[in-house]
Amino acid sequence: MESDTAVRRLKPLGTQRYGAQNTEGPRDRCEDNGYSSDPKRKPEVSLELLREGLTASLVCVFILLLWTLVHLSLQQLVIGKPTGEFNAVRARQHLEKITSVGPRPVGSQENEVLTVKYLLAEIENIREKTAAGPHQLTVDVQHPTGSFSIDFLGGFTSFYDHVTNIAVRLEPKGGAQHFMLANCHFDTVANSPGASDDAVSCAVMLEVLHSLANQPTPLLHGVIFLFNGAEENILQASHGFITQHPWAKQVRAFINLEAAGVGGKEVVFQTGPENPWLVQAYVNAAKHPFASVVGQEVFQSGIIPSDTDFRIYRDFGHIPGIDLAFIENGFIYHTKYDTADRIHTDSIQRAGDNILDVLKYLLKSEMLADSSKYRHGNMVFFDLLGVVVVAYPARVGTILNYVVATATFLYLAKKASLPGSGGTRYVRDLACATGVAVLSWFITLLSVLIVALLVTLLGRSMFWYTHFYASICLYGAAATGKMILIHTLAKNLYYGGVRLVELGDLYFDVSLLLWCCSLVWLTHLGLCSAYVPMLMVAFPLVTRLLLAREFKHRGASFKYSVLYLLGLALPYVHFMFLIWVVFEIFTPIMGRSGTEIPPEVVMASLVTLATIFLSSFFLHFIYLVKSTKWILAGLGSVFIIIFLLVAGGLFFPYSDSPDSPRPKRVFLQHTSRTFHNLQGQVESQDSGLWINSFDFTGMQHVTPHIPEINDTVRTHCQEDRPFCGYPWFLPVKFLSRKNWYLPAAKVSPRSPVEFRLLSKEDTSWGTVKMMFSVKGPSHMSLYLMPHRGASLSTWSFGDGTPQFDLSGEYFIFYSHGISTTGWTFWFEIQPPSEPDPAGPEGMISVALSSHYFFGEDQRTAQLKDILQKFPTWAFPSSWVSTYDMYRY
Repeated sequence: MESDTAVRRLKPLGTQRYGAQNTEGPRDRCEDNGYSSDPKRKPEVSLELLREGLTASLVCVFILLLWTLVHLSLQQLVIGKPTGEFNAVRARQHLEKITSVGPRPVGSQENEVLTVKYLLAEIENIREKTAAGPHQLTVDVQHPTGSFSIDFLGGFTSFYDHVTNIAVRLEPKGGAQHFMLANCHFDTVANSPGASDDAVSCAVMLEVLHSLANQPTPLLHGVIFLFNGAEENILQASHGFITQHPWAKQVRAFINLEAAGVGGKEVVFQTGPENPWLVQAYVNAAKHPFASVVGQEVFQSGIIPSDTDFRIYRDFGHIPGIDLAFIENGFIYHTKYDTADRIHTDSIQRAGDNILDVLKYLLKSEMLADSSKYRHGNMVFFDLLGVVVVAYPARVGTILNYVVATATFLYLAKKASLPGSGGTRYVRDLACATGVAVLSWFITLLSVLIVALLVTLLGRSMFWYTHFYASICLYGAAATGKMILIHTLAKNLYYGGVRLVELGDLYFDVSLLLWCCSLVWLTHLGLCSAYVPMLMVAFPLVTRLLLAREFKHRGASFKYSVLYLLGLALPYVHFMFLIWVVFEIFTPIMGRSGTEIPPEVVMASLVTLATIFLSSFFLHFIYLVKSTKWILAGLGSVFIIIFLLVAGGLFFPYSDSPDSPRPKRVFLQHTSRTFHNLQGQVESQDSGLWINSFDFTGMQHVTPHIPEINDTVRTHCQEDRPFCGYPWFLPVKFLSRKNWYLPAAKVSPRSPVEFRLLSKEDTSWGTVKMMFSVKGPSHMSLYLMPHRGASLSTWSFGDGTPQFDLSGEYFIFYSHGISTTGWTFWFEIQPPSEPDPAGPEGMISVALSSHYFFGEDQRTAQLKDILQKFPTWAFPSSWVSTYDMYRY
């Protein structure tokens, strides 16, 4: 490292050059770096430059050590020894009992009878054993019916009938006025045992209930444990409780337990709205903290296609809360692999410890009784490797952010205010260097996206789904190499090939300036996530100031380099943790985000952005190193080798590994479709296997195993039919436009749908009111498509105002429990002033799809036959459905 030196010749202000022995007169270009204000210093100083190999080794070791530290912290599920208050072994027994009945869709015997029976028996057992204690326990089984609209998945309306809630009220024997709510759900999607989503949360809640009921001293406040039986039906049961149950009026705050993955650590990813005292309660009480306000702001931005009961309690109950979820291993979320054996007992222990401690803290807090006093304001919160949570009010964060930004601008202003022409030249040099840095970012991103496009055109999309680090080697090597190349060219061509320390100093200032601008911008937007650039500015700035003397007298010495990296360790390890969270969430999501979002663009962009952010304060090393040719050669070799392996198909996207499955998700419906004309006569009908792929690769990898599923049976949207004429379970046709339809025998469910028009009358205000009755399976979808010129004016759903027009269509999701007499609804439509000759007959098309998710009607012989042909790395979720359309 010390073999190369750069001789800096110090001249009177305004004559210092980047060149070691440049004798030409001053030139107006960015290489004029004359901002030394001390002409009395010794005329020549020998400053060290970095060796290429050692520099690369230092940076790689630094990154690998921090990445290892992040992973070690994630594997450390439990800190310290359990106190014994929460028994994870007993909670695991609950988990295994609940999941032993199999999938639990709403309306099934498994959900409405078997699971309810088990939960009630365990709750009664707890009540009997704690009857002599200082608390009383009351149980109420609720079967609410209701309707609401929600702007999820583009927006739709939900109607539920006799779904199930088990509410357990624990309070001192003298009674309580104020209650916390703890929420989980025991229902599942079809074909998944739902261990993580969300049986484990209900198992944890049972054990927390057991522990709280056995407390020797009475609690100050009460707690309601809600075991809700219809969350997967888009948050229906929680709406039924918070809007209809008499106990809901006494709820002051809630804790919601959810899952977007299987096992690992449960993370606090939403709090509020406002009510910073809830975050403070978690910070003070949680034994194994894991929280991030960044996750909250990303989730609430809507970029993640998911939602939880948190939204219902917030929007319809107007109460604040804490939302926790397991996020690891989302590859098997909502699949057959979500089994109890994949959830580590330590995961149950940490979740139980945290929920129990936070509830105990809140149930003894005076804040719960009068939370309105403490409701205003937000909190900045984040944990450091799961050891400690840092939390402070957002207003304090704003002050802190602006203080750090001000200190940075003062640091830069001091250099810009040098006497003579030194300050002016520094400002010009800084502006030019900033332009070079930003330009390198755009060129790098564009170059990597071109690589992603090539991978897509080669038919190798999602190669990283099972081989994550292959994407880092491909896109990361391309991004890193491109940035180093651009700055090497700038150093050698634009700056005349010199390697003086002033260039390294200048590009450190560039990184500081860009991070500081992002800090000011995010703070101005009022985002609590601004703490991230604050850390990325404060620590490097302090480190630079502390090492100023070392850098001034010895340049980029080994000591300076090591101490500089140590100064970056804390913000970088936290930033790398955030990067892990991003990839842990978004990589699995690409396997269920539909056929329209190109996953290579998403993954390449994420890897490139992570590379740009992480490399920001390593940028000046490029200008301090003797050469970069071997680094570029190494990165180029890695890129070429991985690209050839990807192009050759070595990295298959999916895996059926028992330890780490990465299944391809496919939805299959054996459906029969019937279309009626304006006179009520059958216009056409058919039956088939309707196949949806929920990732970008479509059926590319399945066709070799099942040749009949090919492009000849691809479907096309029939625009004159509601939702293209197919039985969409949810309004997600915009996500999956590539579908296949194999002709098949007609389905004949033992409990077919009964759909009737009860009445049709003209109103005195010029509309037509139509009333219908429906009787069918537990899951149905209603589609309304007014024809051109017609419009819905009112209906029997929600608040009576038709909402969420999806390109001229309305989607109503219906479900019911076991006991139901049928579904009656009505709507009023304003007829068109004149018929549309190019459109369908009548004023509205009404379609109804039914979905048989369980029982004897779920499978047909033809469906079973094709399921056996699917490769083992695929997860085909299948059921029987029908689609009936009517014109009016």
